[in-house]
Amino acid sequence: MQDGLLYKLAALDSEFEQIHRLNYETFVEEIPQHGENPERRLVDKFHGENTYIVCLDGEELAGMLAVRDKRPFSLDQKLPGLDSYLPRSRSLCELRLLCVKKERRYRKVLLGLFTKLAAYCEEKKYDLAIISANVAQGKLYRNLGFIPFGPEVGSDGARYQPMYLTPESYYGMKERTKLLSRMDGEASVSQKHMNLLPGPVDVSADTERAMAGTPVSHRTEEFNEDLARVKQILSSITGAKHTAVLMGSGTLANDAVAAQLSLTEGNGLILSNGEFGERLIDHARRWGLSFCTIEKQWGGRFSREETEKALDKNPGASWLWAVHSETSTGVLNDAGMLGEICADRGIDLCLDCISSLGTVPLDLARVYMATGVSGKGLRSYPGLSFVFYNHEIASRPDKLPRYLDLGLYAESAGTPFTLSSNLLSALKASISNFSAEERYAELRKRSDWLREKLSDAGYDIVAEKGQESPAVITIPLPERLVSRVLGMKLERSGYYINWRSVYLLERNCVQIALMGECREDSLSPLIGLLRDEMKSRHRA
Repeated sequence: MQDGLLYKLAALDSEFEQIHRLNYETFVEEIPQHGENPERRLVDKFHGENTYIVCLDGEELAGMLAVRDKRPFSLDQKLPGLDSYLPRSRSLCELRLLCVKKERRYRKVLLGLFTKLAAYCEEKKYDLAIISANVAQGKLYRNLGFIPFGPEVGSDGARYQPMYLTPESYYGMKERTKLLSRMDGEASVSQKHMNLLPGPVDVSADTERAMAGTPVSHRTEEFNEDLARVKQILSSITGAKHTAVLMGSGTLANDAVAAQLSLTEGNGLILSNGEFGERLIDHARRWGLSFCTIEKQWGGRFSREETEKALDKNPGASWLWAVHSETSTGVLNDAGMLGEICADRGIDLCLDCISSLGTVPLDLARVYMATGVSGKGLRSYPGLSFVFYNHEIASRPDKLPRYLDLGLYAESAGTPFTLSSNLLSALKASISNFSAEERYAELRKRSDWLREKLSDAGYDIVAEKGQESPAVITIPLPERLVSRVLGMKLERSGYYINWRSVYLLERNCVQIALMGECREDSLSPLIGLLRDEMKSRHRA
């Protein structure tokens, strides 16, 4: 962002309306290329195929540039044998409609548009761009790195010189332009994509620096001190007495829990109300555990009555296993109620806390085993997983694979197996100043605000109010809105939400996660995009 200016890809209806009006001001009133009309707006004939790079001052359009890669180009119609004039290229695009409001015609606006253009062309892998340059501005285009070719085209009063731009000519110009180099660095900050995924999440600068440090052996005193400190902090966050740190995903940690349950007598009860409850069932089956289930539809939550009834029908149950925060639906299951039931019946409670660790208050002091990961609510890199427990665990080499034997971890002075010191250092950096009360309050406030805005925009949410995780919002899309299409549109505008998971695609859902760092003012444009998509659905 420069002097309050933002360079981005146009996405909102309000932005497109301003584009049509600036198009009219420039190519009807200033350059007599089209006829007048009483609406004073000009919709480009290729509007549906254009990608617009715009400069905004707040919500006001200051300048724009259109990019299109579908042949025939406008220049194809004006200059027969266009390709014979051009250097060989793998991927070609045409630039059109470069215009800046008269009162905004200073160097920074133009250079900012071309900075954003260069980033977009790199992303799309274009290696040649052509343009019809106003002959009166030929020097300006040459200074930007454009190379003229062929004869002039157009009509009297609207003469244009065909030009092309290559990556080499652009970057050569950039090196000679100190202002552009500075803008390029600053623009990369303001145009950073917003990560609204349930993992991986954005990390802080301190966490990033820790990850980039020099690796150390997992047998050193330095490593063991960091491991002990991380375990101490995790215990303070969760209330659990012991923590095993494994190198792997949450799936690994849940397999370790299943391995421990395979050593117990009796059978169990598994609760499932989403994709990750189903995966707990899969873990148990693969380990040959004896169990029964309560399986509810997406968005449902377990009541005390139905849980008690299932246990009454299964008097030999010695353990209960459930997902605390069901990532697929955004439902937060009632861990307190499950803990009470298990305590009253002398049953061991196991919880998947992979999406609740670091996003909601946890009290695992009475839980038999629970799992978590580094790359979600704790806002570090993925790669480390945890098993929390409160009892003593002995190694069982006669029953369990080495890597899943939690007793080996408990008996080790440090870690029994190789563990990345970089991942550990990054995690330590991310949680060293973890303020539970502040974190949970901010996340709840942001989630409540976003849920309200989504509802106002006409969207439903899977998890009912009062039963939801503040960190995950799952949205079932209405007819004519397709999760894959919507997700890709939002990505082009810089918002990365979750839509690629198979279980979301199958149900035509998208998901917004608030596990990383983000602010309400950064989310406001996303609401505008979603509101426009809903309006377009109604118009269709």
